[in-house]
Amino acid sequence: MLVADIEGDGILRPVRDEHVIARLGRGVDAHRRITPETMSRALATLKEYKRLAESHRTDRIIAGGTSALRDAVNREEFIAAVHEQTGIRIDVLTGDEEAELTYQGAVSEFSSRGSEARFAVLDIGGGSTELSMGAGSKLQSRMSLDIGSVRLTERLLRGSPPKEEHLEEAKKYLQGVVSRYPILGSQDTLIGVAGTLTTLASIDLDLPDYDRTNVSGHKMALATVQKIFDELRTKNLEELLAYPQILKGRADILLAGILILLEVMRQTQAREVTASDRGLRYGMALKESSKLKV
Repeated sequence: MLVADIEGDGILRPVRDEHVIARLGRGVDAHRRITPETMSRALATLKEYKRLAESHRTDRIIAGGTSALRDAVNREEFIAAVHEQTGIRIDVLTGDEEAELTYQGAVSEFSSRGSEARFAVLDIGGGSTELSMGAGSKLQSRMSLDIGSVRLTERLLRGSPPKEEHLEEAKKYLQGVVSRYPILGSQDTLIGVAGTLTTLASIDLDLPDYDRTNVSGHKMALATVQKIFDELRTKNLEELLAYPQILKGRADILLAGILILLEVMRQTQAREVTASDRGLRYGMALKESSKLKV
């Protein structure tokens, strides 16, 4: 959840930034349904988010759904329950809309107005992974893969820690999937958004508490990402949760997210990745702010 003020010049000023892993996509890959347990968990999160938003006297609340809601056959049931119990209307974003908004949100932190600097924004989600490329604030192309940290974990990496042969199987599978991604140019800056990247940056920085001012903009070389993966790959769930940087709900899918990042970096020949805790939420807020007369 992002709560933000719109300044007179149209710039967003974050007021509150919250992150809870509701795991809406749990089981969706196999059954194409959001389970009652998952619905209940997500509803509890949204009720708390609405309470927090109202405590900041927000003028409007917008909500977006991504891969799990695009895939779930019972998404309308979930959307109706959310609206009935919270008053929040969820807009299910298409893959193209998600890529556009994520790109705009991510580059807003690194690109000045009128800049033609080249960016590639990698968004590793639970059910899908997008790579969006452009110049400055202009998105020029995007490619989405139907694989994410939750999907890969449920398909191939069950167990804590996962068996070595399962890690190798996942690696080989990803090599085939991400081969669709292009090689990046020497002038392209790879930005990584979402929880895998911010968690990695927090671990690399050894932060006892999450601090977006340190995380956002932190650069990690491929060798650094590989080193952290090698450190975590033999840890069980309890050992992973002992890391202050790893949130409950992310520990069992983190290895899958890092594997995806590693294979994308190798395929695109990216020497480093820059973490950003901006992305879709910021892109949605920027789009909404453009509608307002300030």
